[in-house]
Amino acid sequence: MNKETCRRWLRLGCRFAAVYAVASVAAGAAADTESAEAAVREQFRAAYAAAALGVETADDEALRAYVLYPYLLGVRLERTLARAQAGSQDADDAAAEFLAQAGDAPVASIVRRAWLQSLARRAAWSAFLEQYRANLATSELECQQLNARIALNSTAELAADIRKRWLSAYRLPSECEPAFQWLRAQGDLPVELVAQRVELLLDAGEPSFARTVAARLPAEVAAPLLERAQFIESPTRMLDAFVSDASREVPAPVILDAWSRLARNSPDQADARYRALFDRMPSRDDANALAQPLAKGLAWSRKPGALDYFARVPSDALDPVGREWRARAAMWAGDWDEVRAAIAAMRPAEQADWPWLYWAARAAEEQGDKDAARTLYTAALPGDNYYSAMAAARLGERVVPRLEPIPLDAAQVDNIAAAEAFRRVRELTLVGLRDLATIEWQYGYGLLPEEQRLQAIHLAARWEIYDVAVAMATSHGRFNDYTLLYPRPHVAEVAAAAKLTDIDADLLYGVLRQESLFRTDAASAAGAFGIAQLTPATARETARRWSLPAPSRADLFDPKISITLGAARLAELEERFGSQLPLALGAYNAGEAAVARWLPPRAIDSDVWIENIPYNETRSYVRRVLWHGLVYRWLETGQPQSASAWIATVASATAAP
Repeated sequence: MNKETCRRWLRLGCRFAAVYAVASVAAGAAADTESAEAAVREQFRAAYAAAALGVETADDEALRAYVLYPYLLGVRLERTLARAQAGSQDADDAAAEFLAQAGDAPVASIVRRAWLQSLARRAAWSAFLEQYRANLATSELECQQLNARIALNSTAELAADIRKRWLSAYRLPSECEPAFQWLRAQGDLPVELVAQRVELLLDAGEPSFARTVAARLPAEVAAPLLERAQFIESPTRMLDAFVSDASREVPAPVILDAWSRLARNSPDQADARYRALFDRMPSRDDANALAQPLAKGLAWSRKPGALDYFARVPSDALDPVGREWRARAAMWAGDWDEVRAAIAAMRPAEQADWPWLYWAARAAEEQGDKDAARTLYTAALPGDNYYSAMAAARLGERVVPRLEPIPLDAAQVDNIAAAEAFRRVRELTLVGLRDLATIEWQYGYGLLPEEQRLQAIHLAARWEIYDVAVAMATSHGRFNDYTLLYPRPHVAEVAAAAKLTDIDADLLYGVLRQESLFRTDAASAAGAFGIAQLTPATARETARRWSLPAPSRADLFDPKISITLGAARLAELEERFGSQLPLALGAYNAGEAAVARWLPPRAIDSDVWIENIPYNETRSYVRRVLWHGLVYRWLETGQPQSASAWIATVASATAAP
């Protein structure tokens, strides 16, 4: 902090200490700058953890001068506000002074939300409206703002604003209910608006809560909506009932939505019902619309009937997903004439995309059209991706990734690093508050002039905030600065794991980059943790089989443990699937059971197998990890790389180990 900023926060710290009754203590100066910085970070960590638990600690001069001191004051203030009772003027005064000092820094948003929650809990509605900022509002606070206006009889445009909030496709927090009750009392929540909300919920696939809302409707209005909910929840039963009762009238969109769900989840059942439902549909156009969902469902399950149904859909009626899966189903069937026809029916921009350049070349090659194949493979080479590497392998050439460095202005990078927001980014990263560091980065990045923003990518890489570096580079359309965007952190841990498991270190780096972008604190919605993104159950089972200590959930955030277990897991999967790397990678991402389901009925080319992985995420994952591994080998050796090993065969389900 500069001296004046420091003095302001010191004054606020003293005032805040009075609220907490925290005494200030003196500490001796550190022996040198580096140890002093390390010491104040450790002091901050301890004080921050204590504050989060509501434990009071004392602050010395070094901590008060620390650039993250506002975050410590902020978390303390959050606790104070959470406990504040009606008329707690000291807490409100402290919050007001904090916000005056913090300005528009991210920590101010954190405290303002906490203050708003406290004010709403205390029904301090005038102060709430004064502090309310729409750009910071959660759904809960947005509804509390409506409640505040009701309480203060500030009703101008209120009904319209509540109606707007009401029309949500998702369940809203309980804080919204008083506003909705007020709207009902005013007679401004008519049947039509309730029915519209139910429709939105059904559109979003929320039939259970839609039933709850529909309970307020008259029976005759609710009936078709509840019937639609049944079609969403039980498509097989409801479609069978529709077919068996010739007098029953159901809107075609309801039938088609249920049919799409059935075709996606149970394509064999849909196939068995296709003809009966086709004959029962109210119009020929509605009947014809049944073919595309079933074609997709069968293609996703790699069923042989997919092409028959794609043939029933006019090319101009196929959506983008349908156009792609028509080509994939043809590959799986080995019908290369149909592959060429499917690609020819795509939009020009789709045909020019790297995947379809490659597959057009493959189809030409399979049909013996060598000149066309060579021309198309050559056109795919500049892609710098899995498809360009495959094209090079088919041409018998080696791959040299196209390095495009992001220009470096070291002076600008240093200037950015010295800015207050980026100093907070650096320190938040070092003390382990990565989510807050990312928020601060976005704030600081937004303050930069356009000509400096590319240089911020270099700063993120210098500070080893690799996920931010890659995200920023992507936002600028910069993908090919491989020396910057393909780092090698945790060298010793990766080397040890590679030696233990006999997994190629470059491949392991590719997996770690794709899994977490090297964030050791990464946590996914699926319950996977750490740099190698393992679930606790998978990590424990892997450790047991490798005679390693059983890891706790917290252990998975230790890069040494996570990397070791990730490499061990990948080695197991390679063995499980007979050293077929694409299958092992697919299983690492989607699970063994999924890959076992995807095994072909006959031996098939590995590129065809990869292209027909039904999960978009897993299909992309396998391709990207293969490419990442190749780039890492190129960076390590400086030599052109061969992808010829990627031209392989996936064994049939009966022959698979």
